[in-house]
Amino acid sequence: MKSACQCRGKSLLPCCAGLLSGLLLLLMPKCPACVAAYVALGTGIGLSFTTAAALRTGAILFCLAVLVLSICFFIQRRLDH
Repeated sequence: MKSACQCRGKSLLPCCAGLLSGLLLLLMPKCPACVAAYVALGTGIGLSFTTAAALRTGAILFCLAVLVLSICFFIQRRLDH
């Protein structure tokens, strides 16, 4: 029986990175005020609305980049076999 993830015997990093970035994108709050509230609850540091918006945009771009790289690794691995 084949596993859904084709990571057996290979590095799990691309597979896990894709899953984690997708999960973070799914759970990312839509409003910068919520990002500021989560940061304040988690760390006790208050953020301005502008900083929270920039942090949210940066996190989304980072997650998308990791997701695209994981897809590229997956495609490359499939083409090599």
